[in-house]
Amino acid sequence: MDRLAETSERIAATTKKAEKIAVLGEYFRARSPAEAAISAVFLSGRAFPAYEERTLQVGGAMLWKVVSELARANEAELTLAYRKHGDLGSAAYELLCSQKSPPATTRGLAPSEVSRMFDEIASARKTFLKAELLKSLLERTSPLMAKYILKIISGDLRIGLKESLVEEAIAKAYDEPLARVQRANMMLGDIGGTLELAAEHRLSDVRMRLFHPIGFMLASPAATAGEAFEYFENAQVEDKYDGIRAQAHCGGGRVRLFSRTLDDVSHSFPEVVATLGKFSEEMVLDGEIVAWQHDEQGGRAVPFSLLQQRLGRKRVSEETIAAVPAAYVVFDVIYHQGAIIIDRPLAERNVILNAVFPADGRISPEPLAGEQGKLMFEDRPLVSGWVLRAPTRRAESPAQLESYFEQAMARGNEGLMLKDLGSPYTLGRRGRWWLKLKRELASLDVVVTAVEYGHGKRIRLLSDYTFAVRKGEELVNIGKAYSGLTDVEIGQLTQWFLSHTTADRGFRREVEPEIVLEVAFNAIMRSNRHDSGYALRFPRILRVRSDKLPADISTVEDVEQIYLRQHGRGAVTKSD
Repeated sequence: MDRLAETSERIAATTKKAEKIAVLGEYFRARSPAEAAISAVFLSGRAFPAYEERTLQVGGAMLWKVVSELARANEAELTLAYRKHGDLGSAAYELLCSQKSPPATTRGLAPSEVSRMFDEIASARKTFLKAELLKSLLERTSPLMAKYILKIISGDLRIGLKESLVEEAIAKAYDEPLARVQRANMMLGDIGGTLELAAEHRLSDVRMRLFHPIGFMLASPAATAGEAFEYFENAQVEDKYDGIRAQAHCGGGRVRLFSRTLDDVSHSFPEVVATLGKFSEEMVLDGEIVAWQHDEQGGRAVPFSLLQQRLGRKRVSEETIAAVPAAYVVFDVIYHQGAIIIDRPLAERNVILNAVFPADGRISPEPLAGEQGKLMFEDRPLVSGWVLRAPTRRAESPAQLESYFEQAMARGNEGLMLKDLGSPYTLGRRGRWWLKLKRELASLDVVVTAVEYGHGKRIRLLSDYTFAVRKGEELVNIGKAYSGLTDVEIGQLTQWFLSHTTADRGFRREVEPEIVLEVAFNAIMRSNRHDSGYALRFPRILRVRSDKLPADISTVEDVEQIYLRQHGRGAVTKSD
């Protein structure tokens, strides 16, 4: 682990990509494949291979406490070091090195020993046991090793090394084509396992690990219908649904649903899982989970705020399933009958989807069955969720596309997706083969009530703003935003906030409520997270309203009006 930490320092010291890859390749070649494989996982900013979906479940508060005890530093000293460096690992390194009597190390730890300790920490159920194990691990390390162990735990090495560069270093170290390394890692979800196969020159043996999520293809924004047609004509057009992007892995009666963050969300949507279980063939589908309201015309998606009731629960009750039924709207297929098909054009992937779904594009729900037979709620059977093939159209002009956009908004959806029929499925990349056309729902004038220091290059700037609307004479928070302002504006506001702080909480400051912002957003949800009872979805700062006073900001009544219109027509604009 000493060599891994030293190698990380060398990688951090250069800005040249080729040098980073050369240093890492040299490190891999000097280690056994087993140790190099564990190191590859660590250097990707993970404690465990991606496919395991396992975490240490060590929170920031615990890390802060352990580092404070280990470095014998008080809150102010640790806060100062953290603000200086922007990450806890570097802060701990500085404090440990400055000790008059730094902790003695017994011996160097191999990556495999650190991996074993990570296993123990992840398995520990009690918080105090996790903290004790973590402290015990760090006590056995040098300050430099502790620095990188903490960086691995936090998931951010901050040495200019992404997993894609680790893939390139593996290709260089073992003389394998980069494309083969990349594909193997994608299908396995294990950069360490990929390294071992590359070391043995067995990358061709790789098969996709079903029920392990892979990266989603992403879309780039288009401001107008005219701009969209600058990239491709005769586009395939779909509604952009306001739900949760989900990858469905199906095979042998087993189903798992993964969110865009690659988390397993199957337990939140058991009725959708039940319907997808009808597929007998192995498939990986891409689509959107939405709250669904069935009607005589087939039904429609309803606002995301309703779907939120389904999230974050270990078990979804029958009452919730009945009150907020879910549907899975499928718009792509990326794996079918043992073959990964991401390199095929969208037109060919559509042919596969058309063969999988019935002619009407719908797989109908059926009563859900439990151990005692049908699951019932209020004397009616609970049914499995709808699984639908996303309807597609062609747009041959900007005017036609604009008409489709208005129709999508009238249906309560977010906007449109435009897709090039010749496009491959590019994992985790945002390109111009897929475009999204949407507009903010509305905007509000709000006042900043609290600020936080940012991350990375903004670690010394107060760039994250909590803001409020007015409720009578009271200010009630409604959201938080950190994007939309320039670096110059953020720098100027930082100086103002520092001079107008009413309570310094270290990383967070409460400030005098005088800075008015105009904030745009895509939706409003009811929420207990904020005093207002509402939360904004995807808030973005449009501008600083220096022309307005705090007395002029929007009210809770304004928010309520927009919320009600959202659930009716689905679109509203701000009136000044």
